[in-house]
Amino acid sequence: MMRMIAILMGAALTVTGVQASAAKIDNGRAEARLAKALAGHVAGKPVDCLQLRDIRSSRIIDRTAILYETSGGKMYVNRPRSGATSLDSGDIMITDTHSSQLCSIDIVRLYDSGARMQSGFVGLGKFVPYVKTARRD
Repeated sequence: MMRMIAILMGAALTVTGVQASAAKIDNGRAEARLAKALAGHVAGKPVDCLQLRDIRSSRIIDRTAILYETSGGKMYVNRPRSGATSLDSGDIMITDTHSSQLCSIDIVRLYDSGARMQSGFVGLGKFVPYVKTARRD
């Protein structure tokens, strides 16, 4: 009986290690996608809110961040303070705002576009602006 318990515990630890390793690989790919999207841009000072009227598009970077593009070509990266592991590029983001701004205190609900059911939520963090760097010729 003790031998069986030891075998099961060993198998569980192996599976956990494989999952952790896969998560690190996925996170590395997500960070690479984010870096590619921000190529040629430089980070500015984080802000708490964005004007909703200025947001032109948003994109989920799996398990990492939400990238918002605003009028004028400025991009903002939001790394949620909670729930980032729920982020999936196949999800639809639903935000219930009560003002003309999207702020770091807001919650974004995530819906699986295929199953049409809620798949998670994130608590937004600060928005880091990225602006294009000046080209030198």
